[in-house]
This record gives sequence, C-alpha cells and structure tokens, in this order.
Amino acid sequence: MLDKLSDFDFELPAKAIAQKPADPREAARLLYPQGERFRDHVIADLPDLLRAGDLLIVNNTRVIPAQLTGRKGEGRIRFTLHKREASDSWQAFAKPAKKCIPGTIISFEEGLSAEVAEKLADGAVNLRFNRSGEALDAAIEAVGAMPLPPYIKRPDGADDADKQDYQTVFARHTGAVAAPTAGLHFTDSLKQRLMEKGVRFSEVTLHVGAGTFLPVKVDAIHQHQMHSEWGEVSAGVVTSIQETKDKGGRVICVGTTSLRILEAAYQANGELAPFTGETDIFITPGYQFGVVDMLLTNFHLPRSTLLMLVSAFSGHEQILSAYHYAIEQGYRFFSYGDACLLSCMHKAASDSRPK
Repeated sequence: MLDKLSDFDFELPAKAIAQKPADPREAARLLYPQGERFRDHVIADLPDLLRAGDLLIVNNTRVIPAQLTGRKGEGRIRFTLHKREASDSWQAFAKPAKKCIPGTIISFEEGLSAEVAEKLADGAVNLRFNRSGEALDAAIEAVGAMPLPPYIKRPDGADDADKQDYQTVFARHTGAVAAPTAGLHFTDSLKQRLMEKGVRFSEVTLHVGAGTFLPVKVDAIHQHQMHSEWGEVSAGVVTSIQETKDKGGRVICVGTTSLRILEAAYQANGELAPFTGETDIFITPGYQFGVVDMLLTNFHLPRSTLLMLVSAFSGHEQILSAYHYAIEQGYRFFSYGDACLLSCMHKAASDSRPK
C-alpha cells in the first residue's frame, strides 16, 4: 500500500517550472502515455486524439483576484482569500501571520478595511470587512491581484497579463481562488474544432481553494486533511454522462477539479447523481473511480495531493515513469506548464453509469 509521502517524491529541476503560459494556449505540449510508450503532441492535436461521442467535462469556476495587500501601521501584510464565511467575512492565509492579532484593523486601498476576527491554524485568519455582499465583491475586484501560486515568481505580484492568462475560457461562475489549470490550455477556436469533431462539452463547478497549494505535512498520507471546497454537478450533466456511456463514449475530465467534483457526487450517492455542497474528497492510490474514463491534466508538484490523485488514476509506476520522461524531454510543469492525457486504470467494479 502506498501511504508514505516519500512514495510521491521526485527530483524536479527549477528550470522545468513554467513562469509564463504557452502562446497561443493550444501550443502547449501534450504527453499521451500509452503503456510503456509515450506519444508527444500539442494541445492543438486534441481533435485528432479524441473521438466523436466523447464528452469533455470542464470546470466553469471563475478566479477572483484573491490576493490582497493590506497595511497595519507602517507594515504590509499579504492575504490570500480562500473561503467565504459570510457576506462580509473571508478566511484568508496571511503573511506574516504573526502580525494578525484578533481585533487588529487592516487597511486596503479604495477605503476597504477588515478586522482580524479570529486567528486560525496554518497561518490563516478570519477577516471581517467593512463591506458586504456585492459591494465587497466589487471592492475585491478593484484592489485584489490574481492569486498566482508561489512557484510562479512575480516579485511585485501578478501582472496585467496574468489577469487574462490565469482565467479559463469557460470561467463564468465566480468563486475560485486558484485556477483549474488544465482549462487554461483551451481557446474558443479549439473548442469549436472539438465540437465539429463530434466531441461534446458539459460544465461542472468546483470553486478551487488556496488549500490546493498547501504542502502535505504528514508522513502517512492517510492522515492528511483536505480543505473543503464548494461544488456542483447539475442534473443536466448527469444526463449527459449517462447518454455518453450508453452510446460507448468516454467521459474525459479537463483537470483534477472536474474529476474531484464528479467523484465526490458519485461517492455521496453510491452512483452519479446531482450534487451541490462542500467536498473534501482525497483521492489516493487504491481508490476505484466510478465515473471518469480519461483525464487531461497538467504536471503536478512532488509530494502533492494532486500527484497522489493521478497516481491513483493511472497507476503509480506509470505516472512516475511519465514524469521522468517529461523532465528528460523538457516539458514544462505546474499551472502555466504543459499537460498530459491519462487513461483510468482503476475503475469501480460495479456499473458506473448513473441510473
């Protein structure tokens, strides 16, 4: 049983971490592992790799500019919002957190301010703002910056290009504080070409939280606690998946976020059914997938929960072999990097089609 954090480690040279996305987006490279053979493609080749009748599941979450820089006296504190608690309150990761004593007032630009209502674990705080609802949303849009992950180096914060680059063409449901990065590879023209091939699209929502960047700090991975995230799978999506499977098509998730909300819906009911609510699903080797046949996903961090997920999906040895190949061939890793197209090797024994 793979339960040690060290089982999911590998050496990654710093030069392999992408700092900018491919331009155009569909020029990103695409690795397609097939057993011991690795096929090198680009994202623009997807219409040739997928089949008429396949169904692509995309995450329609929209990233908010969740990084806020505030002032306490003469000092600056950076916050990354990650979970809304109320119309006027957000949980946020603070840096430096030691300055965030409950009762402290933090001042932002445009007259926005917040009181540190509570200090939480792991450098997190609860901020109660002087605005609420849509007024708070508008203020965050005005003063916030895109919440780039820490391995994308921007000494002065996200730049203007990141406002476009870190948002997918499917984004329409506001709430994420991290991008569903596999979706970043798509353009409207690529979507049109896929539809002309006979590939269909369905949308789910999972508002990705900043907890996705938190390191696993336990040696036994089953002891790791995932942060919960809000998601939704509609009745229409369930019907589309049923129709696809009944006709022999494949359900292909664009990104681990789409996969996790579908599998959360499956686990909640014992079969795929509509789902709305919080999920902290943690997928590790040994998990049997109930819905998804293939996965388009970026290359993930060593020792991360997402590396554990793809190892569960396609097999631990297959993933490590593919990652080593990708490093040797100069593929670009992480949020702005290249992608791989994976097949599921561990399906649930029961019929996974929704009833």
